[in-house]
This record gives sequence, structure tokens and C-alpha cells, in this order.
Amino acid sequence: MLVRMELSRIIISEINDQQVIYLTEVDGSRTFPILIGIFEATSIDRRVKGEVPPRPLTHDLLKNSIEQLGGDVQDVVINNLQDHTYYAVIRVQQDGELVEIDSRPSDAIALSVHYSPPLPVYVDDSVLETAL
Repeated sequence: MLVRMELSRIIISEINDQQVIYLTEVDGSRTFPILIGIFEATSIDRRVKGEVPPRPLTHDLLKNSIEQLGGDVQDVVINNLQDHTYYAVIRVQQDGELVEIDSRPSDAIALSVHYSPPLPVYVDDSVLETAL
């Protein structure tokens, strides 16, 4: 079962290599952290703050590429946790077919906040149970 989550917090530390984002259950109380890189954290933070760069950055490029190729991003799903590593997919509708694109959760969430409103983020219930 997929659980709808939302980005609830971003922690950016200039002295650590790992940054942290928190996802919180939309209709519940579960929250969990995901460690991400500085580039993805700053990309997410910029978009959450409404800052748009003058030229496309990586996640803008991904969004534009999917759209120019006729895809419509539906949502992102964090679907697995193995050896302390989360896995995700970006789900794209294209030509009536659902295509799942393998992604790091940080990139999938960064892409989600590049849409207005942000794309839905889901986490497989088994991942939540393991993470908590």
C-alpha cells in the first residue's frame, strides 16, 4: 500500500556532507528522515522558497525533457529500502502507458517540488515500517 507523504523539513548543514529532508504522512503522524546530498538539498530548498534560477538547472532539465518528450509526471514513489539505501521511481504517463523511471529519492523529491503544486510523493508502507 502506498502512503501519501509531504516534505515537512529541510536541514542544510555547511559542515556535513549529508543533508536531511523529512517526509511526514499527509493523513497521519509518521515522519522519517532521508539523508541526501548538498546539491539536491539546495535544489529542493530553492524551489520551496520560490527561487527560480535564470537558466535551467539539473531538475529543471529533467522536468523539461520529460514534458518535451510528451510525458506527464504523475507522482514519485519511494518503493524500497535496502542496506540503508532508499530507492524511488518517478512515474510518468506517456502515450497512455505508465512508465516508471528509477531514481534516487532525493532527485525524485527535487523534481516533485519543481511543479506547482508539488507532485504527490508516496512511500510504500513496507518502507515506512522498516524505516521507523
